[in-house]
Amino acid sequence: MSRIDIAGAGAFGTALAIALARGGAEVTLWARDGADRMQDTRENSRRLPGHLLPDGVTVTGAMSDLSSDLLLLAIPTQKLHEILGQLPKTARNVLSCAKGIHKSTGLNPAGLIKERADVVAGALTGPSFAADIAAGLPTALTLAVEDDVVGAELQDRLSTPALRLYRTTDLAGAELGGALKNVMAIAAGVVMGSGLGESARAALMARGFAEMRRVAALRGARDETLSGLSGLGDLVLTCTSDKSRNYRHGMALAGAMPLDPTATVEGAATAEELSGHTELDTPIADAVAALCRGQITVNDAVTHLLNRPLKPE
Repeated sequence: MSRIDIAGAGAFGTALAIALARGGAEVTLWARDGADRMQDTRENSRRLPGHLLPDGVTVTGAMSDLSSDLLLLAIPTQKLHEILGQLPKTARNVLSCAKGIHKSTGLNPAGLIKERADVVAGALTGPSFAADIAAGLPTALTLAVEDDVVGAELQDRLSTPALRLYRTTDLAGAELGGALKNVMAIAAGVVMGSGLGESARAALMARGFAEMRRVAALRGARDETLSGLSGLGDLVLTCTSDKSRNYRHGMALAGAMPLDPTATVEGAATAEELSGHTELDTPIADAVAALCRGQITVNDAVTHLLNRPLKPE
């Protein structure tokens, strides 16, 4: 029986624990707070209510209880550095489940891990909502590990009947797809929250995908990776559903719903990081960053994008 550790008991970490235990693994889930309550009630009532933890999940508040060679980090990108010094010595394979670009370093999550720990670092990413995974609905994810032999072993350990993993050695591409689509999801939320219509959202997604491919290419990613689950697949999901935190944040920026100050909105931090690089052609990310800073209005952003010079597609 496979043993797997997960650090981070937010909605996604909890959902992965449920899915992997349902698939036969013994899972230890580390929670920063509320571990005893989750262990006793068998439910993450705060982050993922209505989904009971299987018997194969043990919840702990002590990082020292993690002892598997495989550790999944379901920690937001901007907070990941806070726990990297605490990683258990048994963890030889560490996969980030976060999506974003770290603001102060410009690194993707796996880059942060490799900088701080002597482990095989990778990413588990792709189009997925925690509630769907926890409910056992069919979900496909990308497992990105640069060593394909290790990737194949981890793919086998982490796949379940309902959770299908496709592997790639293009770690940069997989992580960039997951980070960049969050920016576009905010923009899509702005479009729909402003009442600009489905046609405008389709145009935004298409031009956003072109922007994602440009940035990824400049950062060493393979183009076919962006066309897969971790790029295009995730873009479609998060630009078309209000289950997406980033999409809801865009809706809120447009005044269609209240802002949620407790939500993790990685797309805002990623847009901010991208907007600081003048060599990148990122008009949508630049507009999202300015909107999130409160420097421009939604009307300003739309006017600016529509008045850009006409050019071939």
